[in-house]
This record gives sequence, C-alpha cells and structure tokens, in this order.
Amino acid sequence: MTTKENAAGANLATFNENLERVEELSKRLVEVMTHHKPLRKDLNSPDQDVFMSAANAYMQAMMSNPGKMIEHQLDYWTKSVKHFVDAQHVLLQGKIAAAPDETPSDRRFSNPLWQNHPYFNFLKQQYMRNAEAVRQAVNDIEGIEGKDRQRLEYFSQQIIDMMSPTNFLGTNPDVLEKAIETDGASLVKGLENLIADLEANNGELVVRLADENAFELGRNIATTPGKVVFRNHMFELLQYTPTTETVHETPLIIFPPWINKYYILDLKEQNSMIKWAVEQGYTVFIVSWINPDRSYSDIGMEDYIEGGFLTAISEVKKLTNQKQVNAVGYCIAGTTLHMTLSLMKKRGDKSVKSATFFTTLTDFADQGEFTPFLQDDFIDGIDAEIAEEGILRSFIMQRTFSYLRSNDLVYGPAIKSYMLGEAPPAFDLLYWNGDGSGLPGKMAHQYLRQLCQGNAFVSDGLELCGETLHISDVDIPLCSVTCETDHIARWKDCYRGFQQTKSRSKTFIVSESGHIAGIVNPPSKKKYGHYVNKDTKASPDQWMADAEFHEGSWWPRWDTWLSSRSGKQVPARDPGDSEHPVLEDAPGTYVATLATR
Repeated sequence: MTTKENAAGANLATFNENLERVEELSKRLVEVMTHHKPLRKDLNSPDQDVFMSAANAYMQAMMSNPGKMIEHQLDYWTKSVKHFVDAQHVLLQGKIAAAPDETPSDRRFSNPLWQNHPYFNFLKQQYMRNAEAVRQAVNDIEGIEGKDRQRLEYFSQQIIDMMSPTNFLGTNPDVLEKAIETDGASLVKGLENLIADLEANNGELVVRLADENAFELGRNIATTPGKVVFRNHMFELLQYTPTTETVHETPLIIFPPWINKYYILDLKEQNSMIKWAVEQGYTVFIVSWINPDRSYSDIGMEDYIEGGFLTAISEVKKLTNQKQVNAVGYCIAGTTLHMTLSLMKKRGDKSVKSATFFTTLTDFADQGEFTPFLQDDFIDGIDAEIAEEGILRSFIMQRTFSYLRSNDLVYGPAIKSYMLGEAPPAFDLLYWNGDGSGLPGKMAHQYLRQLCQGNAFVSDGLELCGETLHISDVDIPLCSVTCETDHIARWKDCYRGFQQTKSRSKTFIVSESGHIAGIVNPPSKKKYGHYVNKDTKASPDQWMADAEFHEGSWWPRWDTWLSSRSGKQVPARDPGDSEHPVLEDAPGTYVATLATR
C-alpha cells in the first residue's frame, strides 16, 4: 500500500470517527431540547391575519388585474428556465464552469466557488431570482399600506434571508470545504458550539457573538479607575478618580440605557468615553443600573425617574456640594431624562443645568424598523410574557434587535460557529452586546404601550409621578447627538422630537456611522466625521442639506459646548465623602449580574 493510500485510509478513519462523534452529540442535543420550554408562539411570529390579509389582497389583485400577475410570473419562469438552459449549454460544451452571471454582488457569496463552480453558481443565481420574485409579489399587492405593508415587507425579507443557500450545510461551499479539510472535525466543533449555546440559555437558541472568556470586567474592560459611592435598589453610582489637578465646578452625570450595561462607554482605554471625559477635567459620575429579576415586576417608569434619575442627581449634588449638574442620557435613558426634566419643571427643580442626549427618541410617530414588533399582536404577547415571568427577559429583546440585521447578527455568526466550528471572536463591542439586562414588567408595559404605541409624551402628555409630563416642558440648554445610519433611533426621528422641546439653546449633531459606533467614536481613531447646523427649525432634509461636515469625532465639539456650561475650575474631587463612604471599586456589583433567562 502506498503512502498516499495510507494517508487516505487514515483520513477516512478520522472522518468516520468524527461522524460517530456527531451522532453522540446529537443525542446530547436531543436531551437539551427535551427540557426546553418553548417561547410563547405570539413572540415568534406575527398574527396569522398578517399573512391572510396579504394572501387575500394578492388574490384580489390577481382577479382584478390577471395580466400583471401573469406577466411577472412569466418573467420569473423565463429567467429561471433560461438560467437552466445556459447552465446546461456550458456543460454540454465540456466546460466545468458557471453560466453567465449578472446577479448583484453579495458578501454572503464571497467564496470563488459561488462564481465559477456550476453547481454553486446555479444555486446562487436561482436564489437571487427567487428572492426577486418574492419581493416583486409583495410589491404588487394592492390594498395593504402603512404599517401592514411595512410588516409584510419585513417578514417576507426574513423568509428570503432564512432560505439563503449559505445557511444550509449541503449548499455552502465554505462549510463543505472546511469539513473535508478538517476530516469532519469542524462539524463536531460546530455541534459542540450549538449545544453549548442551547445549554447556556435553557434550550433557547441565542447565538454567541463574542468569546465570553476573553473579557473580564475591571481587568480588560470597564477599567477606568473609580469607586461605587452610592447604592440603592435601582442603581449603583460610580464616581471616577480625577486625573487632572483641577476640574470643572459643575459635575457630569451620565445615565446609560438599562437594556444593556453601562460599560459601552468604558470598553477599553482607547475608546472609553468615560476615561476621555475625566481627562478633559470633568468630575464624572455614571449610573450602573440593577439587572432586575422577577421581584422587580412592579417597578415602573416612575421608579426609574424617582428612585433612579432624581435620586442620582440629588446624591451627585451632595457629593460635590453643587446646586446643579450637567446630565447625559443615552437611548432609552435619554427618553427618560426628557421625562425627568419635564417633571422637574413642574416641581420648580432647577438641579439640571444642561442636558445632552445620545441617540434619543421622544416622538414615536414613526416607529421605523421596529414597526413590525410594535403592533398589538406582539405587544399582547409581551404583556402575557411579563405577566408570567415578571420581567421581559433580555434574550427576547436581543433576538429582536438581532433580526433587524439577521444576516450580520444571526445567520452569519451561526454559520461560523455551528457549521464552520469557529470560536466567536474576542470583540469587546460584541461581548457587551451579548451582556444584556431584563426589563421590569411594569416598566416594559408602560414604555411599549404609552410611549412607543401611544406616543403620549409628545401628544396629550404622559401621566407619571402625579403629573402630566410633556416634551414642551423641557426648556434648559440641550445638545442632541444622533447617528447617520442608526437603525434603532433614526436621526430624523430624534430630530423631530428634539424640535418639540421649548429650549432656546439647542445644538444638534449627526455623527457618521450607527447607534454605537457613532457615539463610541474617540478622537484618536480619526474615523467618523459629523454634521452640524445651527438651524434646528428646518426640516430634517433641509437641515442635512445645509449642514457643515467636519472630519473626526464630535467629542471635542461637545467638550467645547459642555465646558462653557460647567463653571470655573476647582480642586479635583476624590470619590466619596464622609456621608458617602466608598462601597467598592468600579465597576461595582450590579454590572456583573447576569440576566435572567
């Protein structure tokens, strides 16, 4: 027997051993799924009426205008048959090559085999034609408009994305090549990754996006020196150690969103906004929210305002012996900061000198890409979920956000982990993205029903804390930072709400990039620029048309704006005081609490 034959025999034996290992792991997979408690059906898909209405409308359109429907069907059939004939023609010529390909480029199909191998190219081209036919069919439907059409387009696109040949082992050349190269070891590792993710989430499939063992809070992430100087049932208050001899007199308090952890603003030294703000000479405080369990089911928006925002502001004033603070609210915390400012106006409380908002929505008239999930069928399902669980569990929200970018945040990572057997990357931002928090049941209900659906804060007013809160009550100096490609809080929607405040001092900034990268954009990176325009009465399109573009981060511009509202220089303040003894080092305890699954 030759050396090559010996090697081939050894490879085949290894391959068979790995396949046997796959069978063993399959039994473990079955065991995991046996104990899985399925998520409520009404959180997995829209009400069937969505599809029934679409089907009825399609049938009506076909009956009233059959020529148009037949024309599109024939176009699809013609292209499909011609594609098959072209592929056959190439093969009959004795060529192992693909048929002519005019389909658009798509990074999912980057492997050269998708372009030059007749089998894979045929699959790719036909998938593209199928996707085009589905989109055309949806576009042809008449009588469905507004939110219903938006939902239909979204869910049909989800079906298109799900059916991509890249998502299946037998039709993904990357997966097949890797399986052969590794003698099947990649399939074993992929199944191990899948089972590990299922076991970590009680049988619910949540794709890990980052290597969870690569980061440790306080060691290589969330490392800016500071202390926990106050704690209650809602939050820990972190005060950061100064690095300058003097600081601005007015302290800065940051309220991050409580859907994720605060350290998005303190990932690494190189991109930590907290570290940068300390270096600019501010006394920086940040709120680290509690990660609620089921005992928090009755905690509402009023608790976040009274026990969170107002309490934190009060404690910062005591710690710094100041009458006013400058405040920052990020995303949902920015929305709530607006409501807090409205309440303070009602009460005659002038504790906030200026407010800055990062990617903050207040006017929910246009729900953007979240429209499919903010209709009654899904919200009814969430209400039932929180009635049973007490909280809206974090993975439900994480899954919703992920499917807005399903190819990048669901299918792509799943292919790499479960079919290619690759370990998730050591990426700090993706690690943070997977470190979610739950939402208290009452708070989730109020936010979804009264704000997202009812849009009460900018219409009739929101009844909270014994007052009717309205955006027109907000009249202090404001700065709003939004992001050009943000799909969660679109800049035009943020701008629309920002215009409805009554402040006479308004600054509006649009950063390049998205919801996170546009905010976490340190000057040292020299990466994303930003747009500014002093005219905040113009329409969104006119504002952008007349805006000035500036290279580089918006952080220094904000520093200029904030420093002019932060008073004189005073000796730097060490964390804590006699009434606020240091409880522990930053990042504290609350940030390390895992979400309830």
